[in-house]
Amino acid sequence: MTTAPGTPRPGGGRGSSRLVAGTRRAFRPSGPPTDELPVFAAPDSTDDATARAVIDLALRAGIALLSTGAPAADVVATVLTLTRAYGLSSVHVDITFTSIAVSYQRGPHADPMTVMKVVRQRSQDFTRLERLRELVTDLSAHAIPIDEAKVRFDAVVRAPHPYRRWVVTGASAVLAAAVALLIGAGPLIIALTFASAVAIDRLKFALGRLGVAAFFAQCVAAAIPTAVATAVVVAAREGVPIATAASPSLIVAAGIVLLLSGLSVVGAAEDALQGYYVTAGARAFEVVVLTFGIVIGVTTVLSIGNRIGLPIAVSSKTYLDQRLVTQVTCAALIAAAFAISAYARGRAVAMSAVLGVLGWVVATTLETNFGFGTAVSATLAAGVVGFLARAGSRRLGASALAVTTSAIVPLLPGRAVYQGISEMIGAGTEGPLLGLTTLAGAGITGLGLAAGVSLGTYAAGVVSAWRHGRGLLAATAAVAASSATGDGTTKD
Repeated sequence: MTTAPGTPRPGGGRGSSRLVAGTRRAFRPSGPPTDELPVFAAPDSTDDATARAVIDLALRAGIALLSTGAPAADVVATVLTLTRAYGLSSVHVDITFTSIAVSYQRGPHADPMTVMKVVRQRSQDFTRLERLRELVTDLSAHAIPIDEAKVRFDAVVRAPHPYRRWVVTGASAVLAAAVALLIGAGPLIIALTFASAVAIDRLKFALGRLGVAAFFAQCVAAAIPTAVATAVVVAAREGVPIATAASPSLIVAAGIVLLLSGLSVVGAAEDALQGYYVTAGARAFEVVVLTFGIVIGVTTVLSIGNRIGLPIAVSSKTYLDQRLVTQVTCAALIAAAFAISAYARGRAVAMSAVLGVLGWVVATTLETNFGFGTAVSATLAAGVVGFLARAGSRRLGASALAVTTSAIVPLLPGRAVYQGISEMIGAGTEGPLLGLTTLAGAGITGLGLAAGVSLGTYAAGVVSAWRHGRGLLAATAAVAASSATGDGTTKD
């Protein structure tokens, strides 16, 4: 049957047509997708020789940053900043825990230029990290000739450390002694902890220069405080009065916390939160392997002691000194000592001590007075530290990464890791399960610290952009853009 023009169709009409059109307008997008894939537009005018030199400089800078403890996102952003400053637009970066690869797409009819470099060694060096960032900032603002840029880069990399080695050793010893004081040790245990920490630092430094793998160095280092604790047991059996009242297990606890303070627990969690899962997984596995090295070192000495009749009762529980003044003092000493041991400069050390105290007070208050759990309290305290470190670092000329990394060291779950290790060693058949459960809780706390620091620094960036006249949404977008790695970047 044919419907005459103008005759309304059954079940429809102009009202139905308008409804359909309105529905289509509501569901169809009005513009291109905001997350469109990067598409190659046109080759830039950089010649091959210059492109090779720029990629080499960017790779060397990325390797230097990664080896000094920078997060993967910062390394990728640095490589892209340098390549763009010298006119290379279509650059892709692939980063793992042990290598960086940079690929330069020169056009649809030209072969790409791909170079990879491997990370040979790693050591935390906040001063070198800050100098490298300052150099990259200068080069991105004023792109000097590439040969001159390489000369400046070599000068930064080869510059001497701000402290002599004995200062770093002393800082590590102060950190361990402060941990011992925090968990209620007496004068003898604090002095022995200080001495064992000096031996640990010097031995690890010597083994590193000899090329000994970090796992075996960790095993030997963990054996030192355990052997010192065995010596205390011998002195107590011989009737030495000062040794009779001492608790040798506190020496082992402080030594374990010292060995754990240099591990990248928070760095692994931060990489995971930023989407670099391969790098985060590698860092986390390194933490597991080195922690297992501590377990082997401690258990080996304990087994030898048991065989020769010198058993040590390693307690799985440690209790904080209840005096607030002692806690605050220890938190300041731990944060400042770690900053010095990682070659941070004066202002960063001072800020680390202040924010370390503040973070400790916030976490303790939330956990004691408001009933928050340990992980939640540490996360919120880390957020406060990250916010204040980002806000104050620019005014004081200090490195925000150095400050945040050092200030949260008092909040690291070192005591929980010690408890998990001691449970695995001395809790019988149920020990491994109890120990792994405790270690998993410590890992959650480390993840919370990384999340808190990231959110705190992000919030500080938004507030800073908003104070400079941008709207809240524009400020949020600006901070997100500044922290993004950019188009053409491969995460892991």
